[in-house]
Amino acid sequence: MSTNTNKLKILNDPVYGFITTPNSLIFDIIEHPYFQRLRRVTQMGLSNLVYPGANHTRFHHAIGCMHLMEKAVQVLRTKKVLISTDEATALYLAILLHDIGHGAFSHALENSIVDHISHEEISLKFMHVLNKEFEGKLNLAIEIFTGKYHRKFFNQLISSQLDIDRLDYLKRDSFYTGVTEGNISSDRIIAMMHVKNDELVIEHKGIYSVENFIIARRLMYWQVYLHKTSLVAESMLVGILKRAKELAKKGVELPATKPLYYFLYNQISKENFTDQTLDIFSKLDDYDVLSAIKEWTNHQDKVLSKLSQMLMNRNLLKIEIQDTAFTKGYQQKIIDKIQNKLQLSKTDLSYFIFTDSVSNQAYNTQKPIKILTKKQELKELAKASDQLNLQTLTKPVIKYYFCYPKKLILD
Repeated sequence: MSTNTNKLKILNDPVYGFITTPNSLIFDIIEHPYFQRLRRVTQMGLSNLVYPGANHTRFHHAIGCMHLMEKAVQVLRTKKVLISTDEATALYLAILLHDIGHGAFSHALENSIVDHISHEEISLKFMHVLNKEFEGKLNLAIEIFTGKYHRKFFNQLISSQLDIDRLDYLKRDSFYTGVTEGNISSDRIIAMMHVKNDELVIEHKGIYSVENFIIARRLMYWQVYLHKTSLVAESMLVGILKRAKELAKKGVELPATKPLYYFLYNQISKENFTDQTLDIFSKLDDYDVLSAIKEWTNHQDKVLSKLSQMLMNRNLLKIEIQDTAFTKGYQQKIIDKIQNKLQLSKTDLSYFIFTDSVSNQAYNTQKPIKILTKKQELKELAKASDQLNLQTLTKPVIKYYFCYPKKLILD
């Protein structure tokens, strides 16, 4: 790269307007192939099957988070919170890279591609490799990301109930889906941030904005992230990858790009997730998965081909959702009816008929948001709030869903 390259680029973001890269190190990280991959990983999985505008990527989100972190640093500095240039850069790097470990289609395939290794763990692996490449310039960012830095509020900015990550994704996802209930005032919340006893707190004037944030998050989960059509589509996507891996295990040949082929034909877990594996993972994105599914629509395996056809054509399974678990009797009645018609084995049938549950907790009192009162005392949000009974939002809400074919699907 030429030494004359202008590294203080301006990006035009539809949510915040112009975003400037803070320094040349940040620019070089953004330019890195590991980070550029995020342009090819959708932020919201298959939510675009419900909200056609939801096609934004992890790249959009990460850049937005960096922008909001800059604002937070500026606000805290004006309130006499000392943050050095190195600490500020480390915060930008940590938030920029917090999602770099997401696999194709984000959360939908978290346990389908690799076994029992979270995207946070993969993010950390990426950060360590980048740190070597950039000669230790990410040391402080890694300390903050892992919560090992002595100033604890830095980690709260990255990961807490009112972190920069949530402030961006709620506003961004609301914008791209058109679900206005999620449109929080991230600027207002950031303007109300302060630090007391090394804790990230919100000044009392910001309490209504925080209440609105909690409500918006709850509504976005039920209306968008856990929308029943998204649930059934993502379950089918997981089923497709599960079937493909089963066939791969039996030695059945499956058309796939090299990165996807590697993860289909190798059992990857924490124990054998090497730097070489990471490099292959860095080349795997939504395009690999979608192109494979298009190919698999014509595969000789009936289950794989039918699931692939259904997903590609948005001919999804029927989904019922309710507050109580579906009785065994009700499930068996539908299973018997379909099994008699389709003559499928129990294993094959489980790809088309299944039940599961989802849970949403709007506010977790175990990791409380602290409000700084006029008397400079700290109060937990649920106790400081006078307008809203937040206690009702602290209980996890569980919903159960049951999926099965709308009609005969293997004719």
